[in-house]
Amino acid sequence: MRTEDKIRLFGMSHQMLERGLDTVERELAVKLEREGTQQIDRDETYYPQFTEAIRDEAAQMATHYEMFYCLENSIRGLVSDILRAAHGSNWWSIVVPASVQSNVSANIRREIDNGVTQRSTEEIDYTTFGELGEIVRSNWANFSDVFSSEKAFTKIMTSLNVLRGPIAHCCPLAADEIERLKLSVKDWFRLME
Repeated sequence: MRTEDKIRLFGMSHQMLERGLDTVERELAVKLEREGTQQIDRDETYYPQFTEAIRDEAAQMATHYEMFYCLENSIRGLVSDILRAAHGSNWWSIVVPASVQSNVSANIRREIDNGVTQRSTEEIDYTTFGELGEIVRSNWANFSDVFSSEKAFTKIMTSLNVLRGPIAHCCPLAADEIERLKLSVKDWFRLME
């Protein structure tokens, strides 16, 4: 594994540990006096109609969102880095499946047509999580030294993609699914050992 990948994994592990400590603080109602923890201000002026139960559920889900945000963006970076190193700066148009390129073009066009700020200048930032897996599988020769098994890669990405649904669509995760998410993220890191 490359040094950059090891550093990225270290950073993600640290973020996951921080989120775990946030959960302990919240669930046990203790303050561990850690520096750098943030408390999101609740805007009661504009959103007083949100119940405390909904706000608490949102706070619990925020840790899962943050974990997935870090994971998904680190995967995007890993894919970009590996394919850029293997195929040069024009890697997107050379090795990304046409169906993914087409969907990304449509996503970019949708943002432009709606007059919103574009999320990125990089096409990979417009892919779905499932499309990231498709890019890797279609370029497996470039990733076979990073991931221990293509079959395991597919299984773990599928599991993560299913777990991503409730997180991305503002639904609470059941206790079993929280454990499944944690195990799937551990599986992801194990896949890269």
